[in-house]
Amino acid sequence: MSDIPEPIRNPDIHYTKIFINNEYHNSVSGKTFPVYNPATEEKVADVQEGDKADVDKAVAAARAAFKLGSPWRTMDASQHGRLMHKLADLIERDRVYLASMEVLDNGKPFIDAYEGDMGGVIDVLRYYAGWSDKICGKTIPVDGPMFTYTRHEPVGVCGQIIPWNYPLAMLAWKIGPALACGNTIVLKPAEQTPLTALYVGALIVEAGFPPGVINIVPGYGPTAGAAIAEHMDVDKVAFTGSTEVGRIIQQAAGSSNLKRVSLELGGKSPLIVFADTDLDVAVETAHGALFGNMGQCCCAGTRTFVEESIYDEFVKKSIARAKSRTVGHGFDLDVEHGPQVDKEQFDKILGLIQSGKEEGAQLGCGGGRHGDKGYFVQPTVFYDVQDNMRIAKEEIFGPVQSIIKFKSIEEAIDRANNTTYGLAAGVFTKDIDKALTIANSVQAGSVWVNCYDPGTLQAPFGGFKMSGNGRELGEYALHEYTEVKTVTIKLPQKNS
Repeated sequence: MSDIPEPIRNPDIHYTKIFINNEYHNSVSGKTFPVYNPATEEKVADVQEGDKADVDKAVAAARAAFKLGSPWRTMDASQHGRLMHKLADLIERDRVYLASMEVLDNGKPFIDAYEGDMGGVIDVLRYYAGWSDKICGKTIPVDGPMFTYTRHEPVGVCGQIIPWNYPLAMLAWKIGPALACGNTIVLKPAEQTPLTALYVGALIVEAGFPPGVINIVPGYGPTAGAAIAEHMDVDKVAFTGSTEVGRIIQQAAGSSNLKRVSLELGGKSPLIVFADTDLDVAVETAHGALFGNMGQCCCAGTRTFVEESIYDEFVKKSIARAKSRTVGHGFDLDVEHGPQVDKEQFDKILGLIQSGKEEGAQLGCGGGRHGDKGYFVQPTVFYDVQDNMRIAKEEIFGPVQSIIKFKSIEEAIDRANNTTYGLAAGVFTKDIDKALTIANSVQAGSVWVNCYDPGTLQAPFGGFKMSGNGRELGEYALHEYTEVKTVTIKLPQKNS
């Protein structure tokens, strides 16, 4: 705690305009939209509202920056990496300010924003900066007197639509591999949390990126987001958010120019706890897996399956831990748990909590609003939860832990897979056979054994089933941002 600097409790807001071609612009329509502090429900800024006309301008800028012979296309790949390193350095310089801004419009605790989010942003950008000059094709020994090689070329103009739960971290996850591969970008931040992305626009200029390489258009999903997904001159769209919106984006891509699509969507991830585990470690890890970021995490361990013989003790300890969780304003360094991001999420979560009560789940603690101002929800634990209850099926995206009893490993696997989602899973056991059986049997893009969401940026992350397609992070993310071109040259004679 002593290494955490003091936050800036009233950070000045420097940038509220649309960022295109390395310049800030008013929206074509002249419209703005409000941004609120979820801890106080007070407006903190009016931001220029981008829509189709602004997206058209941004796409044109990105297309010009991607043109053959442009400064970006003729730049050495290693220089792409140096620019990314410079951007990471500037974010590190302004880390306290950016973390404070995340608290302001997202509500998360400053410690989480400073250590987790900003630390991750810097690390991801540096990781992909290192990849910039290491993206290689192959020479292929084809039949006949031919010389054949492949090139991994950038896809082109990439639309990137990012969520509000980890605003700047998700920006880094998106722009990192896209820039490393040489693409240009039109990015839409979430309307709830656009402030840090718009500030990064100024850092992009300071770092030395050519105009048009990265463009940032704040606005609403049905207007600005839809314009990106439908645009005939956008070559690829990447989206992180709800499965409902993911469907819309995939349909828009199909009905326009069949642009490439990668989607990181919702989840209802199981965390399976066997009796042979260290109970206290499992309780604490399960607590963090669910309540971290106020439950606003796509891979949150929202279905906690606990073996029958330790179930009662696990429930007791989990309730005690949830009751001890400190709730309050994110600028308070003693706080673990801030508000939900907005009233829509707040109301949705309280509605699902009410459904749990009505459908017969046992309420261990929480179950309502915390305080009388701000979108705070009490850390809530339900037990004796059944698979057919809404809280066991629907993505709550809030601080609601559902603890479910199981008897056998076969039962745990069947019930864990009884969902339309498949983003992540966790298992706690000291038995390597059980661990590997679970890891190889659950339908999930990531499986964590005796840990949960450790944040390994070098490893791929993405979902099965309705949790999306494609992968982010690690080397695998680069595949989402390149096209493979085969070049074959006829030779007068073939020699080995």
